[in-house]
Amino acid sequence: MTLFSLIVALLIEQVRPLAAQQVVGAPLARLSGLLVERFNDGSARHGQLAWWLLVLAAVALTAALFYLLCAIHPLLAFAFNVGVLYLTMGFRHESHFFTDIHLALRMGELDRARALLGEWRGHQYREASSSEVARLAIEQALLSAHRNVFGVVFWFIILPGPLGAVLYRVARYLAEDWGSRRDAEFGQFGAFARKAFEIIDYVPIRLTSASFSVVGDFEGAIFCWRTQAVLWADKASGILLASGAGAMGVRLGMPVHESGEVMERPELGLGDEADADYMQSTVGLVWRALLLCLLLLALVGVAGWVGG
Repeated sequence: MTLFSLIVALLIEQVRPLAAQQVVGAPLARLSGLLVERFNDGSARHGQLAWWLLVLAAVALTAALFYLLCAIHPLLAFAFNVGVLYLTMGFRHESHFFTDIHLALRMGELDRARALLGEWRGHQYREASSSEVARLAIEQALLSAHRNVFGVVFWFIILPGPLGAVLYRVARYLAEDWGSRRDAEFGQFGAFARKAFEIIDYVPIRLTSASFSVVGDFEGAIFCWRTQAVLWADKASGILLASGAGAMGVRLGMPVHESGEVMERPELGLGDEADADYMQSTVGLVWRALLLCLLLLALVGVAGWVGG
C-alpha cells in the first residue's frame, strides 16, 4: 500500500497541483496563531508545550481516521493515504517559481527572473547577476524538493499509515513559522520548534543527500559533502546543497547581492558557474533521486513478499 499510495499521490499532484498555501498553509497558520496567542510568554517551555499540543493532536486525529477507515475497508484507508500525501507533499508546491525563473533566464529576461526569485525567497535581487539568480534558484529548488517530497516520503514509510507525513509537515511548518522568528516579543517561544525539526529531519536530509550522490557524480558529491558542508551556516542545509552541487558539477553558495547588500557565503560544489542549463540538470537530479527511492522501496516490498 505504501508504494502505490506514493505513486498515485505523485501522479495526481502532477496532473492537478495543490494550492498548498490555501488548503494547508492557511489552516495551519490559524492554529499556529491561536496557540501563540494563548501560550506565548516568550519562554521556551511554553513553546515546547504548544508544539506538543498541535503536533500530537494532528497525529492522533490522523491515526484515528486511518485505523477507523482500515476497519471499514482497506480501500478507504488507501484513499486516505493518498489524500494525506497529496496535502503534505508535492513537487509542484513551489516549482512554478523555478520553472518561470528558468524560462526567464532562457529568454534573457534577467529583471523578470530577479523579481520572481525575490517573490520566491522573500528578498530583493535587483543587482544579482544571471549566475547568481540561477545559483539561488537551484539552492532553493534542492531544499524545496527535500522538504516537500523526500522528507515527507521518509516519515511516511517509517510510521504506519499517513502519520509520518503529517508529523513531518506540521513540524516543518512550526519550525518555519516559530523557529525563524528572532523578535524580542516572541522571545524563545520558537526555540523548541526549531530544534525538534532538526531532530526529525536529521536522517531524512542525509538520505536525500546520499540519493543525490548515487544518481549524480558520486565522488564529487561525497567530496563536497565532507569538505564544504561544515562551512555552511545551517549544517543540515549545507550537506544537502554541497552534495547536490557536487553531484551536478556546479558551483553554488558564494557571495550574492541580496536586498541591497553583498551576502558573503562559502563556496559549495565543484565545476562551472550556475546557469539555465544547470537549472535543467537540477530537475533531472531530483527526479532520478526520487525514482531511486521508489525503486528501493519496491525492492524491499518484493523481498518482504518473497520472504513471507
